[in-house]
Amino acid sequence: MMEKSSIERCKTDVEENLREIRENIAQSAVSSGRNPDEITLLAVTKTVPPWLINHAISLGVNMIGENRVQEFLSKEDELNLENCGVHIIGHLQTNKVKYIAGKVQMIESVDSVRLASEISRLSLAAGVCTDVLIEVNIGGEESKSGVKPEQTLELIEEISKFKGISVKGLMTIPPICDIISRTEKYFSDMNKLFIDIGSKNIDNVDMKHLSMGMSADYREAIKHGATTVRVGTALFGSRKY
Repeated sequence: MMEKSSIERCKTDVEENLREIRENIAQSAVSSGRNPDEITLLAVTKTVPPWLINHAISLGVNMIGENRVQEFLSKEDELNLENCGVHIIGHLQTNKVKYIAGKVQMIESVDSVRLASEISRLSLAAGVCTDVLIEVNIGGEESKSGVKPEQTLELIEEISKFKGISVKGLMTIPPICDIISRTEKYFSDMNKLFIDIGSKNIDNVDMKHLSMGMSADYREAIKHGATTVRVGTALFGSRKY
C-alpha cells in the first residue's frame, strides 16, 4: 500500500502533466490551422491503478484506452466510468471479444475479417453496435499487427457489410524512428490513406477518427491530421511493463 504522501505526489504529477499535454495539443492544433476541440486525448492506462485513473477522470479525461482485456476487466468495477468512455487499443484475440462486447465504446485494433465478424456477432447478441477502427501497419513491421496499407480499403469494404459494428476510421502505431521527420512521413501517409478512404463514401463507414500519436510524438501526429492521440507515459509517468 502506498503512503498517503506518495499518492498525493502522484496525483499532483498527473495534474501538472495533464495541463502540459492539453497546452501542447492546443498549440499543435492552432499551429496546424486546426481547432483544438477536434483532437481527443485518450489516456492510456496500461498498468495504471484505478485510483490514479479515477483522478485523471475527475480532471476531465473522458476517454481511456486499455491494451489488454484481462487488465480492463480487473479494474472495471473500481473505475468511475459514468462520464468516461473505454477503448481497447491493444491487439485483440477473437476469444476475448465475448468479455468486452457491450462494455467498451470502441475497439481500435481491428485488422481482419475474422475479428470483425466475431465483434459483429457478439455485439448483435448484446444488443449493441460497436464502433471500430481499422489498425494499419503503416511501417510494414512483421512484429506488429495491423493490415497492410494497400489492403486497407478492401478490408473495410468487406467489414462494412457486417451488422453490429460500425467502422469509424483508422489507427496506427508507426515504427520507432531516430529522426522525427521519418515518423512524420508515416503520419502523413496515414492521413492520406484516411482521406482517400473517406472520399469513397462507403455505406456503414464514417471516417471520423484517425487515432495516431503517443507520448513522444503526439504533437507531430496532430500536425498530420490525428483526431485522437493516445498518451500514457507523458500523463502517468514511466510504468513497469
